[in-house]
Amino acid sequence: MRTDRSPTLTSIPEIFPWLLKLATRMLARSLDMPEPMLHHTGMFVFARVAAFENSVAKSLCPSRLLRFFRDQRRGCGR
Repeated sequence: MRTDRSPTLTSIPEIFPWLLKLATRMLARSLDMPEPMLHHTGMFVFARVAAFENSVAKSLCPSRLLRFFRDQRRGCGR
């Protein structure tokens, strides 16, 4: 027989889905939009941000930057 009366603590993996659902519901209510619309809008924004980051990453490639600065120093970038 157990004599300790401490409440049973749940682990983070068990609480995480509940917290995520609560956060989604609170955000949807604060923006006054249905939860499914919030989810799909979030996926669209994520896709746009990912595409932007990929395009920026290509332009900031170290070899491209090195070539650009080398050409600028030589005076070829007029």
